[in-house]
Amino acid sequence: MRGPEHQEPAYVIHRRPWRETSLMVDVFTLNRGRMTVIARGANSAKSPLKAQLQPFQPLMLDWSGRGDLKTLTHVDVRNGPSLHRTASLYSGLYLNELIQRVLPAADPHPTLFAAYIDAVTELADTRDVEPVLRRFERAFAAALGYDFAWDVATDTGKTVEAWAQYCYDPEQGIVSVPAQGVRLQSLHGEVLLALAEGDLVSEACRRTAKRVMRVLTDYLMQGRPLHSRSLFSHLRGERHES
Repeated sequence: MRGPEHQEPAYVIHRRPWRETSLMVDVFTLNRGRMTVIARGANSAKSPLKAQLQPFQPLMLDWSGRGDLKTLTHVDVRNGPSLHRTASLYSGLYLNELIQRVLPAADPHPTLFAAYIDAVTELADTRDVEPVLRRFERAFAAALGYDFAWDVATDTGKTVEAWAQYCYDPEQGIVSVPAQGVRLQSLHGEVLLALAEGDLVSEACRRTAKRVMRVLTDYLMQGRPLHSRSLFSHLRGERHES
């Protein structure tokens, strides 16, 4: 069992009150993966921790404890981007919800941690959040063992043909024949090839990538709703009204 940890890079992904004056904080760390720490007294008016333990803020954490629930002992706040735009904030909350609810605890994913840093940085600088989300979703899928190639049909091992249509299933990736229970059909080969080249600009590529990633995240959530999606629905409603 590992002992105290010092200066561990981390981000807060969720927090909630714990007992009378403390916070239970879910964090995504570089070397320990997703874990939960108790910030004692952080929910009291005099504690600086409540302001420090904010989502999307780069942190360096110290904690102690030998059980599953560690006690936070020190927080260093580092400079980082701010998600001021509503769409960027909601996108960041979506990333956090995926990590909190799907990523296994105590399972380090340094590559995904780097992808998370890149995504938060990009979200702070862009109004076009969809390419950022799609890239992170791919990194997330790879971390969980569900990576796939846009331009290879796994059932045949052959390269996707531009003129053909294909299907997608989370357990198989892109397939050429719609087997029983396949979750998504009628994917155009030409679009899949463009996605393989990194095209997230054209409307056809955006639409296909979003459909595929929606199926994948629904599969990973095992039918449970993603609360952050309701925020996007509300945002789209506001834009439509305006």
